[in-house]
Amino acid sequence: MSDFLAAIANNQMPFLRYALIAGILASVTFGIVGSYVVVRRITYIAGAIAHCVLGGIGIALYAQKVWHLAWLDPIYGALVAAILAALIIGLVSMYTKQREDTVIGAIWAIGMAVGLLFIAKTPGYIDPMSYLFGNILLVSKSDLWLMILLDIVIVTAVWLLYHNFMAVCFDEEYARLRGLNTKFYYLALLMMIALAVVLLVRVVGIVMVVALLTLPAAIAGHFVNRLGRMMVMASLLCMIFISGGLAWSYSLDLPSGPVIIVLAGGAYLITLLISRLRRR
Repeated sequence: MSDFLAAIANNQMPFLRYALIAGILASVTFGIVGSYVVVRRITYIAGAIAHCVLGGIGIALYAQKVWHLAWLDPIYGALVAAILAALIIGLVSMYTKQREDTVIGAIWAIGMAVGLLFIAKTPGYIDPMSYLFGNILLVSKSDLWLMILLDIVIVTAVWLLYHNFMAVCFDEEYARLRGLNTKFYYLALLMMIALAVVLLVRVVGIVMVVALLTLPAAIAGHFVNRLGRMMVMASLLCMIFISGGLAWSYSLDLPSGPVIIVLAGGAYLITLLISRLRRR
């Protein structure tokens, strides 16, 4: 830990400070949106949106190299792909007779396939591992500003519409009978998940995005019984997991994304064990 703190203070290694700041900023969104994902039980929807992100990243990389659109950063492609995936899943599940799990599975697979095809046809060598498993050490100043902007958007939306989102998550049928436009708020919730997923891909990658989005909120759910408190606790836990994972991975020379997930997963298993012992 002392080595990590010394590296953070070292002016020659700004990427570590950027990574730590990015983890703290992203944790705010992860705790809030992850709490909604857990209580609404839509983890697999978050997973489908996350894997669709690869399609947007692949198209953006292809456009950069082939169409010479240097301004088209992969994160913009990821953002568009995540929003489109959320809209498709939400609209199809609400307005067609198709089973929602079938739509989720199709979106999941198609998004990954499209991304891999465009990456394969992009000139030059592109390593998909940093997108699949994340590399928080590659976060730049522009990424930090984007994270701040997305944090502001999500926190503002939840502050203004907290009770409406809570009604949709806990008792959608009752909320509909009371005149609440549940379809609109459900789509808005999926949009927030899409924004959170784009943030999370930078931290732990596409493959492990669902774990960090849901594990802190699941742990918090064992200790608090109010949604607002769950969001706060989940955000704090996420900060601890990301900061601890960064320090641990730096000391042991390991990839940061998997270390963060192992730390969060271990904490979740310990929480389950403690809860079981308390019930006995």
